Amino acid sequence: MTIVGARPQFIKAAPVSRALAAGGMREQIVHTGQHFDVGMSDVFFDELGIPAPAHHLGVSGGGHGAMTGAMLQALEPLMEREAPDWVLVYGDTNSTLAGALAASKLHIPVAHVEAGLRSFNRRMPEEQNRIVTDHLSDLLLTPTDGATQRLREEGIPDARIVQVGDVMFDAALYYADRAAERSAVLAQHGLQAGAYILATVHRADNTDDPERLRAIVDGLEAVAAEHPVILPLHPRTRAALGRHGFALARVRAIDPVGYLDMVALERHAALIATDSGGVQKEAYFHGVPCVTLRDETEWTELVDLGWNRLAPPTRADIASEIRHALGTTGRGGRPYGDGNAAGRIVAALAPRQAYQ
Repeated sequence: MTIVGARPQFIKAAPVSRALAAGGMREQIVHTGQHFDVGMSDVFFDELGIPAPAHHLGVSGGGHGAMTGAMLQALEPLMEREAPDWVLVYGDTNSTLAGALAASKLHIPVAHVEAGLRSFNRRMPEEQNRIVTDHLSDLLLTPTDGATQRLREEGIPDARIVQVGDVMFDAALYYADRAAERSAVLAQHGLQAGAYILATVHRADNTDDPERLRAIVDGLEAVAAEHPVILPLHPRTRAALGRHGFALARVRAIDPVGYLDMVALERHAALIATDSGGVQKEAYFHGVPCVTLRDETEWTELVDLGWNRLAPPTRADIASEIRHALGTTGRGGRPYGDGNAAGRIVAALAPRQAYQ
């Protein structure tokens, strides 16, 4: 049973679902509903070729406690009825935590894809979700050397850890050609390859804090006077801009885009400014410099390699950081594996369970 609920999880699940099917395993996908609108959910299933969810819980909105509690309430009887051999969870969202917690209490083995990441900022809900999920999980599927080492430092035995690489790298390799063939997003918005900046902003730390959001808006607006800046606008960010009374004048805000359009925008950007963990990595996969609009990152290897730089809102001059990063490149390396993480995940699951 695969538990997903948010855009990054759909992307990560796509290569794993293909590998599970190729390995003769039966997968049942449960969509919690955390990302519920068509632009943030349905289009990803269509474009990525993910099997339709067997169950849709319809849980969205509300605070962390209400959302996670509603997911738990819905998942527990579903898991009891379906009795999966494994529950597979991804990343660090409320859907991740609810899936791991529900399965653990029912003594169903949990496998966590993207285990071992740490930002070392306990104020982030995602950090809390990661830590709890890792320590509930029976099989920790790590993407990097650093993630593996952090789990060991936290006392998790090697027998529960398998370093597989990053499934988002699998997806980037698989879908790059498809995006080139099918996406017309640059032409649609009059963008020239290599001549614009792509921005994404969605984290609650940035959208809910007027000072941080103001710093990001001002920085992007200043850069947009010099280079086109395009911002696929997350529903949370759109609402926050209205709530705080912040207007975008030069920045070109567009509706959320599907995965193939996002890949095209990322591949051809001169620079990406983002607070998304997944987009930081996608920038690296496509050889595009990145400025991360956060105080820290769980993907520290990208900073070490010079592909990414941190620009904490309110403490850094966002526009200056973007200007300095334009045209830069980092060092080589393969921190995320060789693009076969999904195959290693299936191999890690198979010896632990006899499939019919």
